Amino acid sequence: MEDPKLEKQFKSHRSTVTSLSFSSNTKQLVSGSLDSCLFVWPFKPQIRAYRLVGHKDAVYSVCFSPSGHLIASGSKDKTVRLWIPSVKGESTVFKAHTAAVRCVDFSNDGQSLLSSSEDKTIKIWTVHRQKFQYSLNQHSNWIRCAKFSPDGRLIVSCSDDKTIKIWDRNTNECMHTFYEPHGFLNNVAFHPSGTCIGGACTDSSVKIWDIRTRKLIQNYPNHVGSVNDVSFHPNGNYLLTASNDATLKIFDLLEGHLIYTLHGHQGPVMSTAFSKQGDYFASGGQDQQVLVWKTNFDINSPSVDSTSNKYANNTDYITTSRISLEDLEQTKSQITSLQEKSQPETSDERRARKIDIFNEKSTIPLCNDDNHVEITNTGSAYKNGISRSKSASLDIVNSTTISNKANRNTHSTYDIEMNNQQAYSFQLANTINHIVQQLDVLTKTVSILETRLTMTESKIQEINNVEQKTK
Repeated sequence: MEDPKLEKQFKSHRSTVTSLSFSSNTKQLVSGSLDSCLFVWPFKPQIRAYRLVGHKDAVYSVCFSPSGHLIASGSKDKTVRLWIPSVKGESTVFKAHTAAVRCVDFSNDGQSLLSSSEDKTIKIWTVHRQKFQYSLNQHSNWIRCAKFSPDGRLIVSCSDDKTIKIWDRNTNECMHTFYEPHGFLNNVAFHPSGTCIGGACTDSSVKIWDIRTRKLIQNYPNHVGSVNDVSFHPNGNYLLTASNDATLKIFDLLEGHLIYTLHGHQGPVMSTAFSKQGDYFASGGQDQQVLVWKTNFDINSPSVDSTSNKYANNTDYITTSRISLEDLEQTKSQITSLQEKSQPETSDERRARKIDIFNEKSTIPLCNDDNHVEITNTGSAYKNGISRSKSASLDIVNSTTISNKANRNTHSTYDIEMNNQQAYSFQLANTINHIVQQLDVLTKTVSILETRLTMTESKIQEINNVEQKTK
């Protein structure tokens, strides 16, 4: 796995960068800002960026259409605009809402556009005819964000009413509501598989819910400031987050832990976006900068489609033998017991025992993950409005205590061994936890099947009794 690398640095906005979106061919990147303007940034250095002007107030959201031929934007001026991404800057205005428009998003087929607003509504529009279709109205406070699912059948929304709602586009009704008691979400996004949603929480955490089981399945409390944006990598294995703590963080969803902390912005980071192929990602912040990073860490990583197919191939049959619920419960009990024995140490225990093997002035990380990398932008040279990173310093960070120089070699060996054991325990605990969750689902499924089988057997017995009486 290679480390992400800062590739480009754009500076032309005059206020906070609020939203980012890549074109489908990754040749352009659009940014929106509180300065009421959009900038379209080309990836070829010989082509100049151009500004799109039309909104009368702050731009909160921008989105490229799947074809790359249109850009949608939502603004505090209560309008949605559809732009043709060219130097001319032509646009069509939708007088969409009675309050600020917080989010816009295209469906994957490019036929529909949604807008969510501080007027507590989500509105759906046809792109081709540019006409209003219908509105979703069950939130009781500002709607911060709304997004289409990858297949376009669902919509997810988050609001200041501390709820996350899943909407069915066939019925235009709310299918389920998740409640977030500790704060509201600033942003929400669908996992590329369409089975999960990720949320950026004001309580400094990042959370992932499974919309099939309707449960919270992952919680990452690694930031130390409100989380403003989340973006899933297209292969579904990684999650990128932006926070008021001036960092970007990258989480490995398969392993269930933080792998990178990126320092590039001077102040809160407000927005993130992956390119459609996942080879680049961008970040925008209160420092008025747009940073473009080369992903690198996703090389040779399986795609979400191949992962889904791997499990789909094993679900096309049902065994004919009846499974005992007692056996399942016994197995689950044994695994739970094993899980308790293999829980990783607490952060306090690690700090008391960890020994510095790099230097005596190590930095304490912003999270409790010991095995992650921090990348800091240390310098840049500007040319034609583009800032290129001179270098990036990689500091492998560990929660440490100062070691005695005389015993450095002995302690180094001990530290590496304990790191390996700890990493193994952490991975094992996460794997076992996942198995326990799957057993819960399997137990419920078997219970339902047994109930249905019992009912079927009763009906067959009744039919046999009737036939015997008629004979």
